[in-house]
Amino acid sequence: MRRLSAHAPPGMAPSLPAASAKPPRIAPRRGGLLRLFRLLVLLTVWGGVSLGLALVFFTWDLPRPEAALVATRRPSVTLEAADGRLLATSGDLYGERVRLADLPAYVPGALMAVEDRRFRSHFGLDPIGLARAAVVNWRAGRVVQGGSTLTQQLAKNLFLTPERNMRRKVQEALLALWLESRFTKDQLLEIYLNRVYLGAGAYGVDAAARLYFGVPARKVTLWQAAILAGLPKAPSRYNPRAAPDAAIRRGTEVLEAMAAAGLITESRARQEAEKMTLPPRPSGDAGWFADWVQDDLAESFPGSGDLELRTTLDLKLQAVVEKRLDALLSGPGAAAHASQGAVLVLQASDGAVRAMVGGRDYRQSPFNRATTARRQPGSAFKPFVWLTALEQGLSPSSTVSDLPLNLGGWSPGNGRWRARGEVSLEDALAHSINTAAVRVLLVAGGAKPVAAVAERLGVHGRFSNDASLALGTAEVTLLDLVTGYAAFANGGLRVTPHGIARAEGSGRVLAVPLTAPQRVISAAHAGEMRRMLNAVVERGTGHAAAVRGQRVGGKTGTTQDFRDAWFVGIAGRWVIGIWLGNDNASPMDEVQGGGLPARLFRDIVEEMGG
Repeated sequence: MRRLSAHAPPGMAPSLPAASAKPPRIAPRRGGLLRLFRLLVLLTVWGGVSLGLALVFFTWDLPRPEAALVATRRPSVTLEAADGRLLATSGDLYGERVRLADLPAYVPGALMAVEDRRFRSHFGLDPIGLARAAVVNWRAGRVVQGGSTLTQQLAKNLFLTPERNMRRKVQEALLALWLESRFTKDQLLEIYLNRVYLGAGAYGVDAAARLYFGVPARKVTLWQAAILAGLPKAPSRYNPRAAPDAAIRRGTEVLEAMAAAGLITESRARQEAEKMTLPPRPSGDAGWFADWVQDDLAESFPGSGDLELRTTLDLKLQAVVEKRLDALLSGPGAAAHASQGAVLVLQASDGAVRAMVGGRDYRQSPFNRATTARRQPGSAFKPFVWLTALEQGLSPSSTVSDLPLNLGGWSPGNGRWRARGEVSLEDALAHSINTAAVRVLLVAGGAKPVAAVAERLGVHGRFSNDASLALGTAEVTLLDLVTGYAAFANGGLRVTPHGIARAEGSGRVLAVPLTAPQRVISAAHAGEMRRMLNAVVERGTGHAAAVRGQRVGGKTGTTQDFRDAWFVGIAGRWVIGIWLGNDNASPMDEVQGGGLPARLFRDIVEEMGG
């Protein structure tokens, strides 16, 4: 029997002893660590995903570097003038592959001094250079300095487009790191010097040295190397051919950078800067000729790759023509509302084009008014009518009426000419009598035989099939008209106008497709035509073209309302064609072929010395 506690109050059962008290439970830290771990895992996973997506974004169209190192380019065309001086280039021009050991030390030295002084020590990216550029740009409030290394520039030039944004900069950095891991510093310099674009279609220092200075890269002087090293920053702006003053200023900056880098002394830098001189462009507006020469190269030299072409252009004569035409259009031409002109000089014996100006300014308008524009030649077409009559049995002394004429209601006018009744064919051509010209055409058999004679001599035009053809209502180019006159100058031979004298492709001499002169009229008829054309200048409408001490011939031409004014003349071995007018065919202020064009012919012949 259980004993009751003596201390229990009456009527209540005694309480059981309480269980022993336990200390309070403290929550374990494992839960917080677990959450932190999970967070880190999530951050790692999503960070990896984000990084992966970023890599995909920056690299999905990244080119394969190994494949991009293989050079791909357009075939180049190098045009030289008749004396061998460089005239123009097109396509991608590459010189010989240069080895770093073969170049003067100042060639890579100049490049590193101005573009990347820490090239030998950085790993493809230059944090110091980037920081410096950031500070300079921040102070200037705009981008005035870049922090790209030579390796980054090489990556951009080899693999990327010129587009500028953050994505392209990241790609540039990735490729720069790849290049640094793949090549030595000397190899990177060598690739850069052989592949960098240096303006005017030239890739690499050897092509640029030959283009701008006429020497291979291994023979450039210190100041020439400085100009070349200044080009990567802005190849077009500092192009020595297009902007010689800017190229010299930039070259001086490179010399100063070389002195600051300790590669040369300051006095040497000043001495070399004083030596800087660049020849003027061989011709201001020879672009029309260059375009014309290159029109059918693919057909003339199929599959030949790079081409080096010696042309027929005479730079001295070209300069005379350009200067004289510009002076005329700027002075009396402007006063007479003549805004455009074209001049072509052809060698009568073989058809070689020696000078060509297709307008007032090639840079403003490359349209070639000497070879492409078709205009009515007016009375400059009459010699072909006269030749047709000679072949029908007439002679320069044969007579023709100059009285008024009416053909079905059409009556050609004679201007200020006072009719004499009968005149010789020679006088009728000398004074450009319209009514006589129509009668000569009719005697010669009409428009069709005249058009056939013109075609035979090389004049490819749109010929009207009526008597108005006698007054020059055909549409012809200046080049074709000059070609037709060549047969009068060379004794009766048709020539094919051409601009290429010699060609080389991929190191071998190529055959130039030339057509030999062919007899198309008798020597006797050619002599009679030459005599009558002389009379035009000696006592007719072309007297303003007379050259002191030299017998010259030619024919004037003026179209309705003075829209076109022509003179095609013969002086020694040259045939010179001139056209003045406006592109919109608006009338000039009474400009006739016997005026400004004839005077321009005389000025050109006198300055070129016959």
